[in-house]
Amino acid sequence: MKQDLIEIKVSHPETSKISQIDWENLPFGKVFTDHMLVMDYKDGQWQTPEILPFGPLLMHPAMSAIHYGQSIFEGMKAYSRENGDVVLFRPEMNAKRFMESCDRLCMPSFDEGVFIDLVKKLVEVDSEWVPKNSGSSLYIRPFIYATDEAIGIKPSETYKFVIFLCPVGAYYSQPVRVKIEEFYTRAAAGGVGRAKTAGNYAAALYPAKLGQEQGFHQLLWTDANEHKYIEESGTMNICFMINDVLVTPSEDEDTILRGTTKRTLVDVANMWGVKVEERKVSVAEIVEAYKNGSLKEAFGAGTAATIATIAEIGYRDEVFELSAPTEEDFSIKAKTYLDKLKSGEIEDLSNWCDVI
Repeated sequence: MKQDLIEIKVSHPETSKISQIDWENLPFGKVFTDHMLVMDYKDGQWQTPEILPFGPLLMHPAMSAIHYGQSIFEGMKAYSRENGDVVLFRPEMNAKRFMESCDRLCMPSFDEGVFIDLVKKLVEVDSEWVPKNSGSSLYIRPFIYATDEAIGIKPSETYKFVIFLCPVGAYYSQPVRVKIEEFYTRAAAGGVGRAKTAGNYAAALYPAKLGQEQGFHQLLWTDANEHKYIEESGTMNICFMINDVLVTPSEDEDTILRGTTKRTLVDVANMWGVKVEERKVSVAEIVEAYKNGSLKEAFGAGTAATIATIAEIGYRDEVFELSAPTEEDFSIKAKTYLDKLKSGEIEDLSNWCDVI
């Protein structure tokens, strides 16, 4: 598919649902805008995209994605500014990761610029749905799934690319309690841990359920070989402030998803002169840092969660309670900085915000 898109046909619903929305009480991922973008892949090429009224998609009982798991997705957000602008945050990073996921799952990728253009076009059509109240945003979910109508273990020859939009509030309404997982595995070396594929999340549901029954919101996944090294959490990458150093698991490992928010936090830390160490982070190191008082902060970083304060870390029979961060702590200062950047309150010197 070429970078230069033809004009996209837009069909509108008979009536909009926007008047029914309670903007002060937005659940995450349960309210959908009026439109969705759909583009099919067949005969060896992507077809012309179309924007349609949001609604169900037809499914054949033998559809390949259901039986063999070829399905990938991304998570992005659009933000409203007081001057009326709507912005995306570093969409090129999502586009790059999306195409890398396509390659890993034997799915047809396409130009990253086209991906961004399609996202922008749909957000532009539903721009009135971008929440204007603080702490809310328009969540963007692009995804591809295999659509061959046949049983057989092989890459599909047909696919469907879809984008839909959700006005959302905060993903976590309170600080997060996490448990270090030492038995179950999210991803193994050589697997699909770096791809944002649906199967990774399906495999995590059962151990996450067990953790939730023990009072934890999420798990801290460890390596598949020895369960000695922390990798990431269920919905976000993980960061620690040990003394005055930002420590985070290296994304060189192919078991860890490369996160836009975490990469941004590393960039911000470098900008501010905060020392950063991206490397293997052992469970023993974090336990020792907590016990000797050098573990100052623990927080998650992800598009949905943004920056999520970790209040407790469960490890075997112990629970480590962390002090609530203050306005002077890195995670809070970074969140405030990024919020102001997205809202246009401060100058975007790094050109991270893409105005639609």
